[in-house]
Amino acid sequence: MFLQGKRALVTGSTSGIGLAIAKALAAEGAEVVLNGFGEEREIAALCNELGARHVAADLTAPDGIEALMDAAGPVDVLVNNAGMQHVAPVEDFPPDKWDAIIALNLSAAFHTARLAVPHMKARGWGRIISTASAHSLAASPFKSAYVAAKHGLAGLTKVLALELAEHGVTANCISPGYVWTPLVENQIPDTMKSRGMTREQVMNDVLLAGQPTKQFVQPEEVAALAVFLCREEARSITGANYAMDGGWTAK
Repeated sequence: MFLQGKRALVTGSTSGIGLAIAKALAAEGAEVVLNGFGEEREIAALCNELGARHVAADLTAPDGIEALMDAAGPVDVLVNNAGMQHVAPVEDFPPDKWDAIIALNLSAAFHTARLAVPHMKARGWGRIISTASAHSLAASPFKSAYVAAKHGLAGLTKVLALELAEHGVTANCISPGYVWTPLVENQIPDTMKSRGMTREQVMNDVLLAGQPTKQFVQPEEVAALAVFLCREEARSITGANYAMDGGWTAK
């Protein structure tokens, strides 16, 4: 268990990709701090299962992020995974949705990183991993805020990699295609409305249309890559953006 003695904070980790990453890091000995929403009883069960702590926080507000980082304590592995989505034509896109998506999907990663980096630099070791998206590499219609945020996250990761290159700290993105998570499932009704499609048409002709494998990425696949990026064998991998999208961005 090569992460024994190290603390990992995974935002948005009470379900989906974040939960899979948290479980994989805990299996390697990390002390995991969970963050996210859910039923109190279910979160308590997860904490018991993983030997983890849960810290609730509003990640759309800098003071909420500061409270999260204070409660978590110094972290050696930071996984920026929390995210949200809204689908609408740009002329109908609600400004409050734009602000919230940019705040959670992009600005939160800046604030967690700026607060985590001093400890990592002092220790001479750290890993910053961000769940980006195939939308950090390519665009889709009706997702202006999400695509902008994920492109920004990829850029932020490159800056962090350069600034931290001589301090034993790496920064990388993982960019999955469509993963069957609550985030994906919850955007289906909006996509149905925007495109005038049935649920089945959205699944086959929108969600999986761009993935040549015609299969959803599994959360455990993303988690396995996140674990590898924490290993010493990955110490020279920094500033990278790993597409895990069934060939979507290869086209």
